[in-house]
Amino acid sequence: MQRVAIFVDVQNIYYTTRQGFNRNFNYNAFWTQVTSGREIVAAIDRGNEKQRQFQNILRVIGFEVKLNPFIQRNDGSAKGDWDVVITLDVMEYAPQSDVVVLASGDGDFDLLLNKIRMDYDVLAEVYGVSQLTAKSLIDSASKFIAITDNLLL
Repeated sequence: MQRVAIFVDVQNIYYTTRQGFNRNFNYNAFWTQVTSGREIVAAIDRGNEKQRQFQNILRVIGFEVKLNPFIQRNDGSAKGDWDVVITLDVMEYAPQSDVVVLASGDGDFDLLLNKIRMDYDVLAEVYGVSQLTAKSLIDSASKFIAITDNLLL
């Protein structure tokens, strides 16, 4: 049985499914698909603190929701370093996994996937909206799974 670690870039998936399809991502269908016949090592979702109801739904499905505080800038804007935190989580769980699943279209993760594939000999599956997923991320994945109707609400 494959050991799988699952990571979701919530903001990226939310905005790309809205932009690409004007629909929401179906986390239940995603969970069913990525866990079928696999042992779960980790399932981490990096949401934001304003999404408590959504986070509770994800916890019921089986995700561990981790929050990262926003950095408040002097001009009043805020920034969350989600990519860095997701990267640290992936690096922590990749050595214990056979497959790392990343739901994101962000090309910043391409180096991460190349590194874990080489260093830990794991498969890297990427779920993303085809037309909004960076080519470099698709190329760095062992397998790219396009988000289509079956993964949308």
